[in-house]
Amino acid sequence: MPSQVIVLGGGVGGTIAANLVSKELGPEANVKLIDPVGMHLYQPGFLYVALGQANGRWLAQDERRLLRDEVELVIDRAVRIDPENRSIELARGGSIGYDYLVLATGARLAREEIPGMVEGAHDFYSLEGAIRLREALRTFPGGKIVMGVAGIPYKCPPAPVEFVFMLEEFLRKRGIREKSSITLASPLNRAFTIEATSKLVQPILEARGIELGTFFNVEAVLPDKKIVTSIEGEELPYDLLVLVPPHRGAQVIEDSGLGDERGWVPVSRATLQHERFDTIFAIGDATNLPISKSGSTAHFEAPVVASQIAARIRGTVAKENYGGRVMCFLETGHHQATTIRFDYQHPPVSPRPSLQWHVAKWAFNRLYWQTVPQGRVA
Repeated sequence: MPSQVIVLGGGVGGTIAANLVSKELGPEANVKLIDPVGMHLYQPGFLYVALGQANGRWLAQDERRLLRDEVELVIDRAVRIDPENRSIELARGGSIGYDYLVLATGARLAREEIPGMVEGAHDFYSLEGAIRLREALRTFPGGKIVMGVAGIPYKCPPAPVEFVFMLEEFLRKRGIREKSSITLASPLNRAFTIEATSKLVQPILEARGIELGTFFNVEAVLPDKKIVTSIEGEELPYDLLVLVPPHRGAQVIEDSGLGDERGWVPVSRATLQHERFDTIFAIGDATNLPISKSGSTAHFEAPVVASQIAARIRGTVAKENYGGRVMCFLETGHHQATTIRFDYQHPPVSPRPSLQWHVAKWAFNRLYWQTVPQGRVA
């Protein structure tokens, strides 16, 4: 009988994993992908929506169109996983059994963990949030803008830096840059998590007149006073506040006892296999690995999981392990960008920002639907 392989989550990692398992194993496996809505969102595009450079229609595709014909799409929400009996309980009733399970459940936003954030702050970490922020920026008359981080880890570590660079250019084009101040409030002693790239971009922040505040760990937002406070005892006044929300693992992971205290799935850094259950794998934002939570990470992890599952089904040795490979773009505004590349063996490297990398990111965004979900880019 064919092995039953279930993939939970239709983001970039889940889509690639389902397609590659199906391609590799053919009739040896029945592959099902379970997703609550059946729509695939290109999340890096939320930043462009917030700044009026893209619309939501470009960012969404029917998941069915991205999957191989042999992969069955189940539109439902997984509410509980029973790893002992290898079954998944679904919100609409019933359950699905599995021989191998891939958790591509991503991260969920926990705005409610910061008092006052829902009422007093914007973000671009969901399509709805990005659209709301776009409207706020469209009518913004000028004033104090604060970009902060309300918890680590979070998806796409360079995004707050990208936002302030692109925002500075946006305000110039609107003719209100001189009426506005921009502060990037980091919880670390640098612009963001990666030290080498922070050293590269911090002089550019200074040259653009963007203030960098360090060791600012968000505690609460006071919407009536338009103040954001930190656990270190600082207060920052604002006219427009943008915060990266706290992140947690998916609810189904927490409810099933498969994650740590924040819901991140503990996995082997090489095989991406769950530390306690050898038929479960996890990729992308869902894992507890101390590397970037990004589509790039999921993209490089998905082929590894497909190889690991195929080897176990066939009783062979897996073709590859995960080496920690990550490659992200970082926009610096004014038609320039850089990249961040690293793996377990090599520290992060970022070239000087250039037009070349800006064009490369633009091309990647445009070609995403034709390449990445099908696993055509390695």
